[in-house]
Amino acid sequence: MHHHGHTHDHAHGRQREQNKKGLLIALVITTGIMFLEFFGGLITNSLALLSDSGHMLSDAASLALSLVAFRFASRPPSPNKTYGFYRFEILAALFNGVTLFVIAGLIMWEAVHRFYSPPQVAGTSMMLIAVVGLTANVVSAWFLAKKGDVKGNVNLRSAYLHVLGDALGSVGAIVAASLMISFSWYVVDPLISVAVALLILRSAWGVISHSVHILMEGTPITIDQEEVKETLREVPGVRDVHDLHIWTITSGLDSLSCHLLIEDHLDGQEVLQQAIRKIEERFKIRHTTIQVEKADLEHPETEV
Repeated sequence: MHHHGHTHDHAHGRQREQNKKGLLIALVITTGIMFLEFFGGLITNSLALLSDSGHMLSDAASLALSLVAFRFASRPPSPNKTYGFYRFEILAALFNGVTLFVIAGLIMWEAVHRFYSPPQVAGTSMMLIAVVGLTANVVSAWFLAKKGDVKGNVNLRSAYLHVLGDALGSVGAIVAASLMISFSWYVVDPLISVAVALLILRSAWGVISHSVHILMEGTPITIDQEEVKETLREVPGVRDVHDLHIWTITSGLDSLSCHLLIEDHLDGQEVLQQAIRKIEERFKIRHTTIQVEKADLEHPETEV
């Protein structure tokens, strides 16, 4: 049995620091615009602005939670938590996805009531506030994308989707304000709110399903298990690959364990070294646990 891993890889650590910087900048911007849209919504009587500020409240909380998650994840492993606290990031992403569902539900509930008797809205003021909000959201999203890994890190991605949802809300508010100023179509305010809520739900479902997949120890979506098996079988002397498991500890940190049945006359350490090298080069998995076996070894059947 051989265990090979670099859980505190320097590149991984540098990326985490960049992720934290991006989150902190986005949190400051989002919190400021949240207050602007909330008070602006009260003054203009706009549900679109109020719903967007409610979404921003969720976003500010999610950004703060994501920052806490990164801090927790940097704590070292212990005898009780042998993988450390990396999974806290995934739990934070799952929580953020659930809060997006709740916020979208509240927006749609209020919108249904407003359909029956649309209140008058101060369109010009609403548009000015929405434009400021949109600008801030775009800046936040840009910082997150530039500083952090919004594709590979599910925690950062959930925060990024929150900010993009805010931007959509601001666009919706601008469109609604334009129609109300031009045609006095006040029913468009709750209508736009529902459209934004549906877009939020779509993003939330992606975050939740990805988080649950990781928590269920699912194979990383970028890795084909059959391809991994074939790669290991290509190592000279490997007769069979079994008990293969591939899972994600946290975003950007995958693990693999398996048993290799090799020819009896071969040097197990040499075969093992080739297997480790192939897995790292082809699949970028650096945390591997491989057991090398020969024909005379007997062990019980595993349950999974």
